[in-house]
Amino acid sequence: MKSRFAALGLAVLAGTGLLAACGGSGKSSGGDDTQVRLGFFPNITHATALVGVQKGFYTKYLGKAPKTLTFNAGPAATEAVFSGAVDATYVGPNPAINAYAKSHGQAIKVIAGAASGGASLIVKPGIKSAADLRGKKIATPQLGNTQDVALRYWLKQQGLRTDKNGGGDVHIMPQDNSQTLQSFEQNQIDGAWVPEPYASRLILEGKGKKLVDETSLWPGGKFVVTLLIVRTEFQKEHPDLVKKLLQAQVESTDYINSNKPDAEKAANTELQALTGKPLKQEVLDSTFKNVTFTDDPIASSLNGSAQHAEQVGLLDHVDLKGIFDLGPLNEVLKAKGEPAVSSS
Repeated sequence: MKSRFAALGLAVLAGTGLLAACGGSGKSSGGDDTQVRLGFFPNITHATALVGVQKGFYTKYLGKAPKTLTFNAGPAATEAVFSGAVDATYVGPNPAINAYAKSHGQAIKVIAGAASGGASLIVKPGIKSAADLRGKKIATPQLGNTQDVALRYWLKQQGLRTDKNGGGDVHIMPQDNSQTLQSFEQNQIDGAWVPEPYASRLILEGKGKKLVDETSLWPGGKFVVTLLIVRTEFQKEHPDLVKKLLQAQVESTDYINSNKPDAEKAANTELQALTGKPLKQEVLDSTFKNVTFTDDPIASSLNGSAQHAEQVGLLDHVDLKGIFDLGPLNEVLKAKGEPAVSSS
């Protein structure tokens, strides 16, 4: 993993140079009509984006619909940032940390939070404790993604060894979330540490049970599961568009928290457009109950995630000072009479 991210770090520097050579427009003015390329996942933990797209909030503020790209897990999303394929993307904390570390703080900035909670370890009913996981196969979305790190760290705390190749006391098998339910039902895996809606689907459709709710592992039950990051070069060239993107983000968050039934419907409609299949109502209700939607990046938990990645050997020590740029978000929040968020 370290060598892979080191290679990606080199790609960042090459990629940003290439983008500049391809005609960066320089600092933009209020009349900027650049189409923003926005990434997110077809997960309820990314409902801020799902609802924002479906209800037209991004189009309202940006002046035109963003070009959207979807990803299964954070490492793939940050690779798209490195290559210049997206300008901003919703992503989990660990891939954001890796992107910042391997580019020596040059590639990305965290400009907002989006969601807290909504990740769990779901297992077969016969598994009663961590000890029962010895020799079992557990899925995560992708090696080095947020849930992958959370699982490896928790297993280490339980005295269970893992490695990056699926060996050790517990065999971790990274796979697309869309495949996890089928793998679980066909007994190809014994469990999965996944975000919503997949955690609820494994319970309600796969007849699994929740062994660990990640909220139980963090102070006050609060931990960031989704952030909004921006490509630094884009932020420098288009600060007005970044602020408009944040205005859309804040409106989407407020809408979700004020209009939960309609927000659920909007998110499900967008999921159906992306995946070809809507969520069942019971799954939808469960997922929204398990996720808190907030613009606060819950900075303390981002630092905690970095420490966890270090302890499981997926990240060298990194100084996260400078990873946040919350000034534009706080300007937007102040204009709406909402409290500011902190980077500490």
